[in-house]
Amino acid sequence: MALPELDSPQAPAPVRTPAPPHRTRATALPEVRWAALSALAFLLALPLDLAGAPAWLWGPLYAVCYAAGGWEPGWAGLQALKERSLDVDLLMVVAALGAAAIGQYLDGGLLIVIFAVSGALEALATRRTADSVRGLLDLAPATAVRLTAGDLDHEETVEATALAVGDTVLVRPGERLPADGTVLSGTSDVDQASITGEPLPAPKAPGDTVFAGTLNGSGALRVRVDKDAADSVIARIVALVEEASATKAPTQLFVEKIEQRYSVGVVVATLALFGLPVALGADVTEALLRAMTFMIVASPCAVVLATMPPLLSAIATAGRHGVLVKSAVAMERLGAVDRVALDKTGTLTEGTPKVTAVHGDDAALALAAAAELPSEHPLARAVVAEARARGLEIPEASDFTAEPGRGVRAVVDGREVRVRRAAGTHTDTAVEVLVDGSAAAVLDLSDRLREGAPEAVAALARLTGTPPALLTGDNAGAAARIAAEAGLTDVRAGLLPHEKAEAVREWERAGAKVLLVGDGVNDAPALAAAHTGIAMGRAGSDLALETADAVVVRDELRAIPAVVALSRRARRLVVQNLVLAGACIGALVAWDLAGHLPLPLGVAGHEGSTVLVGLNGLRLLRDSAWRQTQTGNP
Repeated sequence: MALPELDSPQAPAPVRTPAPPHRTRATALPEVRWAALSALAFLLALPLDLAGAPAWLWGPLYAVCYAAGGWEPGWAGLQALKERSLDVDLLMVVAALGAAAIGQYLDGGLLIVIFAVSGALEALATRRTADSVRGLLDLAPATAVRLTAGDLDHEETVEATALAVGDTVLVRPGERLPADGTVLSGTSDVDQASITGEPLPAPKAPGDTVFAGTLNGSGALRVRVDKDAADSVIARIVALVEEASATKAPTQLFVEKIEQRYSVGVVVATLALFGLPVALGADVTEALLRAMTFMIVASPCAVVLATMPPLLSAIATAGRHGVLVKSAVAMERLGAVDRVALDKTGTLTEGTPKVTAVHGDDAALALAAAAELPSEHPLARAVVAEARARGLEIPEASDFTAEPGRGVRAVVDGREVRVRRAAGTHTDTAVEVLVDGSAAAVLDLSDRLREGAPEAVAALARLTGTPPALLTGDNAGAAARIAAEAGLTDVRAGLLPHEKAEAVREWERAGAKVLLVGDGVNDAPALAAAHTGIAMGRAGSDLALETADAVVVRDELRAIPAVVALSRRARRLVVQNLVLAGACIGALVAWDLAGHLPLPLGVAGHEGSTVLVGLNGLRLLRDSAWRQTQTGNP
């Protein structure tokens, strides 16, 4: 692994970071604006209605609530009818209008608000993911310095998209690579964590492959362009994320899987309860009242609330303990996973190198730290940090020289000190310290395993019945060492982003529901392809955070099996609530069909069952619900 490469301690290479991706404001989405207006109107009308105010005060507010929140799902439902499909959104709008027709304005308004807000949240999550995907393209620079064929001393600045295969480009220190290609001349270290996930810059010399969007160190490189911009690895990441997001199975709650048959059944029964008696000569008003009573008691308010409170309570509890689950759908899906794949750098490990062993005395470490002090290279920072942690005095250095891709040299206390890469060691990275040409010490450096990683791996294995796998772009040696420490046996190393995604798809095609845990841009395609994705929050890239279904805010690995177990408890409560809600709805419907169910009693029964299942679902709000899952047991 390469060492610091600065031309001088006074002139560090500039680091050019891409602009942050554009983030869509919530208010820019029409779904959010309509849902906000609907909810506001409902909240203004509700206290007036309950206080017995005149109808002319709260009536118009309910009308605004219905119109703002109901027109989009209503229109979508009508469009679905053209495809001979009846969805629950249209049923909700019809049930809300039916409730209003018999004076139950509050019930109808509540249904409208629930569906409008859920649709707005889904639209916002979708748009932000798209923003992050587009922002990923900013990693690659807009322009490049192309060297004229036949006269490599002649430079011209061109659009990066205008580069053709075979062109030669000059990449100066601190610049990002404009294209995928091969190094023709020059040596440097290149930070390619966004592509491979490697924790340290990779040394590059003639013949080595480089990727668009990666960050050059302090050495100048001449690179031959090998791929068009549309075929670069970074462009393929964008395409993979978009493709996986578009083709992923529709995200549905459990209850939505039966909505088609239920919706058709309720509509047919309502029409029959109104049409048949009228055809037989019954009073139209009485038949309409009975039909609307049926629609209200049969409407799936209790079923919807049977699903949402357990999942939302689980989301709130997980959030208090450092896990942000983005939606009820995501919380439900977490509990269904039966296979887990983990990234290495920044996920299983801390993502920064540390000195793990010093083969030599403290005096040699102090000299090495003095030589490395002017550098900003990650390895240099690790050496200096170790010397300071041991309380060593770091002397001043002079005549600092960095050799890109090789090491550093400086004069310390009148002696020449060189710190360079050491070969033939069993560790991830080792550097050799030479004093006046003689070996003085060897320093082992590696990326350390996160606290609690072995326990988290074991808990995930118990939950899913299958040991987790390790998917990493890092080298096989580093991957094997971390896997052994974490208790993993299934290791796939040296993977590019599309290869990680393909590994996930391979398991999915075999019938597995994969949970992918990652943190970087290179993990985003696999996060999108997986049944469920979790991102590490502190070091996670914008794209990974937006693509994932959940985020571990404090990077605590033990929280991952805990949130999976919490999701499984929530799913069990959902089933309990569905049975309870179904029993209540069935009893009320049978009463209405077999006899005469008074409207006030029907409404009371309907609302009572709704409250009952809601309260049952709120049990997961207690802190004890999280404590019971921390062992990883379902």
